Amino acid sequence: MRLRDLTNTPNLLTLLRMIFIPFIAMAVLEGEFRWALGLFVVAGISDGLDGLLARRWNQKTVLGQYLDPIADKMLLSTIFLVLAMSGKVPWKFTIMVFSRDIGILIVSAVLYMTTPLRDFRPSFFGKANTLMQIIAVLVVMLDETTPGWNLALARSYILWCVFGLTLLSWLHYTLLVEQRLRVANGSGKAAAP
Repeated sequence: MRLRDLTNTPNLLTLLRMIFIPFIAMAVLEGEFRWALGLFVVAGISDGLDGLLARRWNQKTVLGQYLDPIADKMLLSTIFLVLAMSGKVPWKFTIMVFSRDIGILIVSAVLYMTTPLRDFRPSFFGKANTLMQIIAVLVVMLDETTPGWNLALARSYILWCVFGLTLLSWLHYTLLVEQRLRVANGSGKAAAP
């Protein structure tokens, strides 16, 4: 890793997004959902901006390819945890999100250390799952900040979509890793993400 990889603008934005995490968590735990929502939106803008700048300014780095999804997972997992702790999201959804993320992280680390596999890109289902988690967090926080709106039905529906997509993306990732392992070992065709 080169120092300039750490200090380029897209990677700095990703690191900034990670700094928001404890402040969003504190805001949720203190019931300050307007602050939490505002910080979450700013974090989301920084996520979109870092990717745009990396492509536009040709500043894509290997570090950024690892940091960006790590920052996303840290942000969403932490928010799901504090929303569950504050009784705003049932624990079953948070447990499913955490189980998948921890499982994928452990498997990826073991494969990285023990095999030639280096392709850990998220699949379509993984990206869809992340998007649904973002929508779920937004709906839960909007439900907490806009008492005139009744988002209970939307909230429940979206959380069940998160549950289903989390499970589906976990199963798909397992199959995808098996295919990528065969390719890395030279015994199969490349799998599309």
